[in-house]
Amino acid sequence: MAASELSARFRPGERVRVRKVYPLGHIRTPFYIRGRSGVVERLCGAFGNPEELAQMRSGEPKQPLYRVRFLQTEVWPGYRGNPEDALEVEIFQHWLE
Repeated sequence: MAASELSARFRPGERVRVRKVYPLGHIRTPFYIRGRSGVVERLCGAFGNPEELAQMRSGEPKQPLYRVRFLQTEVWPGYRGNPEDALEVEIFQHWLE
């Protein structure tokens, strides 16, 4: 791990919740997924924080990026499709708890 990179806190299979915050500015986490729980599918790597990069800053330390799987029934109230239907979203570590 490079000195300008945060270590990964979550592992595949671990249940996480997306922080429910609404800051101003360039945000890479979809509004509809905030406050929802899902399961980490995989670690995608570490990348510059896009919220910092959008402000012309370095984006460091690099943030781990995860692919998280959410059941549709946990995202959309009243979802009537197959209860196994899911969506996957790539989310930076600083948005997960």
